[in-house]
Amino acid sequence: MANTTDTGLISPSNTRVGWIGTGVMGRSMCSHLIKAGYTLTVFNRTLSKAQPLLDMGAHLAQSPHHLASQSDVVFSIVGFPSDVRSVLLDPTSGALSGLRHGGILVDMTTSEPSLAAEISAAASSKDCFSIDAPVSGGDLGAKNGRLAIFAGGDESVVKRLSPLFALLGKVNYMGATGKGQFAKLANQIAIASTMVGLVEGMVYAHKAGLDVGLFLEAISSGAAGSKLLDSHGNRILKRDFEPGFYVNHFVKDLGICLKECQNMGLALPGLALAHQLYLSLKAHGEGNLGTQALILALERLNNVSLQSTTATSS
Repeated sequence: MANTTDTGLISPSNTRVGWIGTGVMGRSMCSHLIKAGYTLTVFNRTLSKAQPLLDMGAHLAQSPHHLASQSDVVFSIVGFPSDVRSVLLDPTSGALSGLRHGGILVDMTTSEPSLAAEISAAASSKDCFSIDAPVSGGDLGAKNGRLAIFAGGDESVVKRLSPLFALLGKVNYMGATGKGQFAKLANQIAIASTMVGLVEGMVYAHKAGLDVGLFLEAISSGAAGSKLLDSHGNRILKRDFEPGFYVNHFVKDLGICLKECQNMGLALPGLALAHQLYLSLKAHGEGNLGTQALILALERLNNVSLQSTTATSS
């Protein structure tokens, strides 16, 4: 097997790919690589979530270690930093323990910048490479291969990975190890307050007696228009709270942001407010809904429901 990290020639004919985490995002992302002809080995704790990929020709590994022993490049996109640490760094079952010299770990989970640095140091000690490359774009971006990818680490390694990244979306090199995670966290901060603004505008429009569907259509081409409105406005109107991105994971992301803000001595009150509102969804048992379920928190605060207008608005 060619050492792709030395030659830079990553292609289906010489690069075996491992994929850890086949949930809402990972399953779609992995499928693009299979369709492009790459040999894929997958691992997921819940087998049923990996089955569609096995049906497409992917191989199943019994552990991240087993997966990495059969891979040149290993992608991971799991839930929490603790999951990242387990699947990549566990001394017996983790991917790094099974990766050959020169192999590459690419963690696409939104996680802690300090953990990205830890993974990079551990990989370097084994003559391997590590890139932090979290993504933005949700389930639709994953399905359409149009994710924004924030990459941190050795720029030459990021460039070598470009044939793989190109199948998933647009890669943006953000700087040294951890900078991909910092960029994604800043992205989440921007999304959080945008989502608050969207649902507050919808609740206000409803209370004012407007047709909320017409209102969303009217503002979509003005200064209030956004990708978030385009992707989530109608979902909210239809009471479609299926997760493109889980509330639980968003609470995790915003919590990491607040922790980093404390480290930096940075006050971001909009972030803190959004975090509290999303925590209230978790308290109501709604952590497994999508982030657009924020409308429920605002409805409860105001004792209103947009559901009564859904039929006319959709």
